[in-house]
Amino acid sequence: MKVFKFGGASVNSAAAIRNVAHIVGQQKDSPLIVVISAMGKTTNLLEKVIPGVPGNEQERKTLVRQVTDYHMSIADELFDKRRCPTVERLSELFDQLDCATQKTPTTYNFDYDQVVSYGEIISTTLISGYLNAIGITNTWVDVRTVIRTNENYREGIVDFGKSSLLAHDKIGMLTEKKRADGSYPIVVTQGFIAGTDKGTTTTLGREGSDYSASILSYCLDAENMTIWKDVPGFLNADPKYFKNTVKIDRIPFNEAIELAYYGASVIHPKTVKPIQNKGISLNIKSFLDPQAEGSVIGPYESIAPMTPLYIFKNNQILLSIQPKDFSFIAEDNLQTIFAVLARLNIRVNLMQNSALSFSLCIDYNDILIQQLRRELENDFRLVYNTGLQLITIRYYNQAIIDEIVADRTILLQQRARTTTQILVEN
Repeated sequence: MKVFKFGGASVNSAAAIRNVAHIVGQQKDSPLIVVISAMGKTTNLLEKVIPGVPGNEQERKTLVRQVTDYHMSIADELFDKRRCPTVERLSELFDQLDCATQKTPTTYNFDYDQVVSYGEIISTTLISGYLNAIGITNTWVDVRTVIRTNENYREGIVDFGKSSLLAHDKIGMLTEKKRADGSYPIVVTQGFIAGTDKGTTTTLGREGSDYSASILSYCLDAENMTIWKDVPGFLNADPKYFKNTVKIDRIPFNEAIELAYYGASVIHPKTVKPIQNKGISLNIKSFLDPQAEGSVIGPYESIAPMTPLYIFKNNQILLSIQPKDFSFIAEDNLQTIFAVLARLNIRVNLMQNSALSFSLCIDYNDILIQQLRRELENDFRLVYNTGLQLITIRYYNQAIIDEIVADRTILLQQRARTTTQILVEN
């Protein structure tokens, strides 16, 4: 069994979906699990219509209509709408989405998962229907009945024991035998989303479709896993920032985990550990050039070729926290701060403390930042800078740092043996 994951960029148009169909249709040597993200920038749009997010009713309607029109325009190119159960099902989903965005707000994290998850349900419904329509027979599976998490909304913690049992029951049974025509079964399911024992929807963290594919690979003992990207493989830097990037052919499991943790956009931070535990290799290949070799994450000693690696994270905020009573930043104050961060599910990208101040760098999210301020401002003074960029360099030297930072103001910097992180004004 193989697991393929296709991200938003690989399914953002009718032409892109036809290309996915071509790639999937070429895989004839084993059962295939196809994990698909929301199309294009759908998740970004859905984040704006979550109940409680600032905006008026007309703005909400406009955004929901924008999501609907985008998908229906793709469906128009792929299907004959006059007799198409897939289009009828899509219409039902858009009505459900409209209702979900009008519900009374509860908590941001819970409401986020119930609304944003429609992106993956819609994309897989459309793509599964199209594959069946052109003769690539597949079964659509709701991954919320397979991957089981706790109720930590926006970053559900996976119960691998339950998920493994459910995966074998819901997916494994579908892929055990060849079809009558001798072909292997194909399952189409969603990335990013999961479910709880109570039947509510959770998500696995932003860009979490990679992690979904890794979970399914682990649970079903896949032969290998492939992430299809719009780049030729694992590059040493984002081509948006570097003209002369270098493709890394081989990446050790542990190195990939470190890079993903620091924010390498090519894979989700939690992706590698499950497949490492079972020795499942991870291929990163280009959907623009499917025959090219790509990169492989596996049991290697070091990256090859050896070269500096650069990671850039924009839209960062530096928050400095100081006790109002002029006490030191000691264990009790840190415990209070981290308890709030955990409760709001805010991930810290960089942190540093002195005797009187604790500074942390996080992704900017206006709603969560306001909640964080409300939780802390009774006991702490908060000072912050926004619009920052966090630069991470592995295998650095001073000349590289000087070239990358240039004349920008450094607000925070940390160095270890192989890695430096620098927070600068953008």
